[in-house]
Amino acid sequence: MMRGSRLLQRGVTLIELVVFLVIVGIALSAVLGVISRAVATSSDPLIQVRALELAQAQLDEILARKFDENTPSGGVPACGALGGSACLGISPDSGYDDVGDFNGYSDSSHPGYTVQVSVQNAGADLGLNAADARLITVVVSAPATDRNPAGTSVTLSAYRTNF
Repeated sequence: MMRGSRLLQRGVTLIELVVFLVIVGIALSAVLGVISRAVATSSDPLIQVRALELAQAQLDEILARKFDENTPSGGVPACGALGGSACLGISPDSGYDDVGDFNGYSDSSHPGYTVQVSVQNAGADLGLNAADARLITVVVSAPATDRNPAGTSVTLSAYRTNF
């Protein structure tokens, strides 16, 4: 041992402790900011998936119906075809037994979501007579979120032909 030399002190000075606490505080606030942002937006994908599921279910339900009020069971002969009765066209009624009945349909029975349906003749889009195909468009409006205050909407469309 050396005599007369200073003894090494072990420990932390007050300034080092304060600097350490400031650095840890800044890092902790950054981490908490990221976590709070993730928690705030975590419901957005669930809302979008729910809207998509509602739109797909409604579209599937409509596509399962016959083409026209005068379409016979099985679809043969097709209305408007040789040997078939004349097509009535898009004529909504409360029976919802054919595609045209869903034109103007609206459903808000799912809290926060609104389902709207439009049906229009669109045979020309497919190179057919105008009345030989119908374009079905389902729009589901989802509730607003913090990240998207206007809300989201999902639109699905499909053609139904007169076969």
